[in-house]
Amino acid sequence: MIGLLRGQVSDSGDGTLLVDVGGVGYEVSAPLGTLGRLTADAEGLATLWVHTHVREDAFVLYGFATLAERQAFRALNSVVKVGPKLALAALGALGVGELAAAVGAGDVARLAKVPGVGRKTAERLVLELKDKLTLPAGPTPVALPRPAGQATVLQEALVRMGFRPAEAERAVASLGDFDRPLGELVRDALAVLAR
Repeated sequence: MIGLLRGQVSDSGDGTLLVDVGGVGYEVSAPLGTLGRLTADAEGLATLWVHTHVREDAFVLYGFATLAERQAFRALNSVVKVGPKLALAALGALGVGELAAAVGAGDVARLAKVPGVGRKTAERLVLELKDKLTLPAGPTPVALPRPAGQATVLQEALVRMGFRPAEAERAVASLGDFDRPLGELVRDALAVLAR
């Protein structure tokens, strides 16, 4: 089984990443924003933690920017009626910290906002993952109010650039003055996200 890939990573344009490892290109499915969270070394090579999913009719690789994401993906996959696509959607929408916080708090409403997750599945996630997911080291995610107007456009642009919704919310919330050109706002938000 493949557990880790180290190579040049690019977006293949169809929702998957293409990882060039020594001239061999691996197609890897990844949560939304993974490409933006990867860091490359001096040679331009990035490391993806991989889960290999083998079925009778398919051999699929799922890639993650961190080991914690891969562990959360595997925990999500262990839940009845939660497959790899739904697990990717959950990690793309929430991230590991937010997911663990929502499960730990029993926040069914927050989990049900993930595309493809209904109320019953959200309740099942809380029940089955309560002891399996832990918050990663670092600051606890804080729910921020949804901004309006130019701030909303900025936040949506950051998400389309590959940042998680929570990261985009944090960057937008740290800015104060939205009566500036969008280009300036994007530059300032990217500076916040680079810290």
